[in-house]
Amino acid sequence: MKKFLPDLIAILAFIILSFAYFFPADIEGRILFQHDTAAGVGAGQESKEYLERTGERTRWTNSIFGGMPTYQMSPSYDSTTSLKGVEKVYRLFLPDYVVLTFIMMLGFYILLRAFGISAWLAGLGGVIWAFSSYFFILIPAGHIWKFVTLAYIPPTIAGVVLAYRKKYLLGGIITALFIALQIQSNHIQMSYYFMFVILFFVGAYFEDAYKKKELPHFFKASAILALAAVVGVCINISNLYHTYEYSKETMRGKSELKQEGAVPSQTSSGLDRDYITNWSYGIGETLTLLVPNVKGGGSGSTMSQSEVAMAKANPMYSGIYSQLPQYFGEQPWTAGPVYVGAFVMFLFVLGCFIVKGPLKWALLGATIFSILLSWGKNFMGLTDFFIDYVPMYNKFRAVSSILVIAEFTIPLLAIFALKEILSKPDTLKLKENRGGVIATLVLTAGVALILAVAPGAFFSGFITTQEMAALKQALPAEHLAPFVANLTEMREAIIASDAWRSFFIIMIGCLFLFLYQQRKLKASFTLAGIALLCLIDMWSVNKRYLNDEQFVPKSKQTEAFVKTQADEMILQDTTLNYRVLNFIGFPGNTFNENNTAYWHKSVGGYHAAKLRRYQEMIDHHIVPEMQETYQAVATAGGQMDSVDASKFRVLNMLNTKYFIFPAGEQGQAVPVVNPYAYGNAWFVDKVQYVNNANEEIDALNDILPTETAVVDVKFKEQLKGVTEGYKDSLSTIQLTSYEPNRLVYKASTPKDGVVVFSEIYYPGWQATIDGQPVDIARADYILRAINVPAGEHTIEMWFDPQSIQVTESIAYAALALLLIGVMVLAWTQRNKIAKKS
Repeated sequence: MKKFLPDLIAILAFIILSFAYFFPADIEGRILFQHDTAAGVGAGQESKEYLERTGERTRWTNSIFGGMPTYQMSPSYDSTTSLKGVEKVYRLFLPDYVVLTFIMMLGFYILLRAFGISAWLAGLGGVIWAFSSYFFILIPAGHIWKFVTLAYIPPTIAGVVLAYRKKYLLGGIITALFIALQIQSNHIQMSYYFMFVILFFVGAYFEDAYKKKELPHFFKASAILALAAVVGVCINISNLYHTYEYSKETMRGKSELKQEGAVPSQTSSGLDRDYITNWSYGIGETLTLLVPNVKGGGSGSTMSQSEVAMAKANPMYSGIYSQLPQYFGEQPWTAGPVYVGAFVMFLFVLGCFIVKGPLKWALLGATIFSILLSWGKNFMGLTDFFIDYVPMYNKFRAVSSILVIAEFTIPLLAIFALKEILSKPDTLKLKENRGGVIATLVLTAGVALILAVAPGAFFSGFITTQEMAALKQALPAEHLAPFVANLTEMREAIIASDAWRSFFIIMIGCLFLFLYQQRKLKASFTLAGIALLCLIDMWSVNKRYLNDEQFVPKSKQTEAFVKTQADEMILQDTTLNYRVLNFIGFPGNTFNENNTAYWHKSVGGYHAAKLRRYQEMIDHHIVPEMQETYQAVATAGGQMDSVDASKFRVLNMLNTKYFIFPAGEQGQAVPVVNPYAYGNAWFVDKVQYVNNANEEIDALNDILPTETAVVDVKFKEQLKGVTEGYKDSLSTIQLTSYEPNRLVYKASTPKDGVVVFSEIYYPGWQATIDGQPVDIARADYILRAINVPAGEHTIEMWFDPQSIQVTESIAYAALALLLIGVMVLAWTQRNKIAKKS
């Protein structure tokens, strides 16, 4: 027990720090009201109600965007139940928010202990990794899946380290377990990025094994880790496989639309190039790693909120400063900078000179790799190469987030450097290291000092192009120059303030090292002083972006979904299935909220991975029709009988039975019945086949969907080549039963005909007519169509992918293999203890 006492103390310290950061909100039960979290609640409400009512999970919901799979809405599979139990134990059943910081510290601690680093130094490592600013910015943004995935990455790499340190079975089990946990956390982008880090590690261990002539050991460890990775992946194969299949149909997949222009931005098989690189870290912005507010801070804070800036402000322009953001970098918007700690950065740079071995070069290489790729559109040569040639890289947006690699490698090499100094007090005195010490001071404290004294030395301007364009429009010409000068002075003051801060933090940290080197300070006090310095530094920066004032009573979350009078009126309509379109806040809000989806089946919604074809319909038809509809209904004073229904044919084919409009001075929500909605399904007179997606989406400008169905020629066989449908007053079809994943219709027609269903087409839906399987075709770009024979029939459609049964079987087999590994490890450890005794 005594052997593990330092580890228990470290874990207890992590718990105390985690509670302390979120105090008093954590003990008062207050929560953060996060947009993404609230949106997830709204989008998942129909699925939740279905689970509570039936005890089964639906893999489809009609609550947002007309309908979409639930694979990326808090995905849950029975095979992961035991894994979630293990996760709860690992988290020590700590409360929300507190547990996030705890597992972030604990994971890095496990990694450092795998390297054989002392508990006290590993504890410092856990703190400086976990308190990197980006992680605390993720929490209020609601990016919890990303946060948790990142927390499980260091212990995953700990397994890799253990395997290459000849603890094969333990390393393999830890690797498999934490790969499974991070994939379960469902942020594949972060897992993907850290595959590059693991490759850097593997390269370093290969070089080390080659030099020591231990290649058989290297290949043995690599084989065990490869097996562990397969096990970890297979435990989550249900989520991974269905996410992969789903991604082909989403904005992550390739569009069938052919873009015009000489240099299309569409990539070979993923997101648009411009979309991928829209959030690119500025080259100069990289200095935030050392000085947090080098680009002003976050977009959510205005200039008037900065005391430092307002001390330089011209009172004449105070009204404008309450509207201008502090951030003036190149990203469209940011919640805050990526800051790793000034003295942590000093130790990292110092480590590049005093730490020896291939792992140092791997960490330095991974850091540079991360920074260069985070520049995105500001360094397009490398970015284009990765988009075009590196598998899966073009599936992810916001390339700036690859800086998480640097946030990992910088504190890791910093701890290696500090270990070198504390274990060898004369390290910094050595002649061979003097140049490195001087270079480190210049590259960190020197840069901070220059930024403090002359911020303009690194930046050509302090006002963005967009801001300048807006100011030219808003200000008289005689005021533009003095205002720009004053704004520049204010932003320089923000930079200088933080630069002085970083400079003095580095100087204090260097003082600790100097006193230790001179034998004036013991190693334990030196370590404690540095830990306190780094904690105060990073804690205070993080409080700028996540503080107690942001926490609200838990009731606020439910209040977000309080039923409005408009909702009440619409819900009085007991028709089985219809859609609602919310115009309040249009155009920005319609596709950025799920409050509507909480109560209704929404045409709009919010989700990061919507179906690509639906997004293309939004761009080409739904938004333009909303503009026409909004104007037409407003002009008619809400009297729909005098509105031209041809202005919103796509909305009608989506069975949009209700519009919610703002009315009155307060913009109260008012429902407007749309009598022109086409209903759940209809027979058509003809089928117009087209050759490609462009012809299909363009044809919707010209056809009347109740008369003509536009179908891609690739679906001609599913409709038996029919070009002339049959439709008269005797042809009827009615929805008789509704579940999100199962629909039943009664149809009657004197002759064979084609029915178009106001349901979103997606591969995997199955259908029968009177119990006999039939093909489902895609019509009108996003809807379903079926060839229906003459007579009276029951048509049933359902979504229950059989692939889930296959993937679940694989997952259970992988779990069994992991359990066997744990049992073997326990047995071998027991034997070792028995032999010693």
